[in-house]
Amino acid sequence: MYLDRVELRGFRNYADSAADFSREINVISGLNAQGKTNLLEAIYVLCTGKSFRARSDKELLGFHEEEARLFAEGFSDGREHRLELLLHRGRRREMLVNGVKQKTAQSFSGFFSAVLFCPEDLELIRGGAAERRRLMDNCICQLRPRYAAALNEFNKAYEGKTRILRDYEEKPSLLPLLDEYDVRLARMSAELIHMRALFIKALAPECRRIHGEFSGGEELSVRYATVKTVDDPTRPVSELLPMILEHQRRHREAELASGLCLTGAHKDDLEIEINGAPARAFASQGQARTAALSIKLAELEMHRKARDEYPLLLLDDVLSELDETRQDFILNRIGGGQVFITCCEDEKIAARTGGRVLTVENGAIV
Repeated sequence: MYLDRVELRGFRNYADSAADFSREINVISGLNAQGKTNLLEAIYVLCTGKSFRARSDKELLGFHEEEARLFAEGFSDGREHRLELLLHRGRRREMLVNGVKQKTAQSFSGFFSAVLFCPEDLELIRGGAAERRRLMDNCICQLRPRYAAALNEFNKAYEGKTRILRDYEEKPSLLPLLDEYDVRLARMSAELIHMRALFIKALAPECRRIHGEFSGGEELSVRYATVKTVDDPTRPVSELLPMILEHQRRHREAELASGLCLTGAHKDDLEIEINGAPARAFASQGQARTAALSIKLAELEMHRKARDEYPLLLLDDVLSELDETRQDFILNRIGGGQVFITCCEDEKIAARTGGRVLTVENGAIV
């Protein structure tokens, strides 16, 4: 799959700009704060329907802009596609695929898929569990359309149960609803846990293989961790449900006392080890960076296997922190699909990749 062209109007600092891309490697160059990452963000939004930096559409609008337009045309799954996203301040977005309006973000996304690596992804190793859950959610949403709907239902159940636990003392009439929300949350947790576990089971060998080559022989292990009553998270959803309900039963008093939801898929994590030691506690900065990149390259392979074509690969200022040997490893691994690399100095990277150089200056692609 590849994008041939992107047009941006009123998006972030892009007043009105367009770019035609190479179907192989594109090096996006420019000084800091010119809009390089904004261009990658626009591509990611067009692929997935959501931003990796903003929580709401209004954050994507330029200053004093009332609307923004993002447009892309490219090729995936054996045919050409044209995507258009219209963002408005104060009302819902409009989404069109090949000229046909789409009602949901799920129906808009999925025509193109993308794997992103940015400096914040170092938090995959050193950060909290939320960062690693986000990795799973972002990838599985692109690979399994049902997952996005299940995640949305889970979030609604989680928010509802949390409100009851927080407010029931002042509003006792809420308490009888707790059992209903427990069942809803457990059912959706079982679906998410099952799909996450299968994803990590397939991802882990790829991580181990790539990291071994990348690091010169270090062993990376990635394991899925969920509620303790679940002995095997890859079990069918029907078998996971009673295990999660049992965990809820054991923690009911603690939840009522704390006002917090202590059971569910929102507590899941990935246990990442390098040579048998927990990476979060013991990995050096270089090891953490190498491990995070290995996980992202493994994610790239998961997409390729699922769709029989490479997704778009978005690398935001990744190479600048790597030594030349690791840069070479990355550059040698990214062939086969379309790649977008941001950097401040293009000459060296462009020469080594043979990629097309696009320079961004103050929200314009030149």
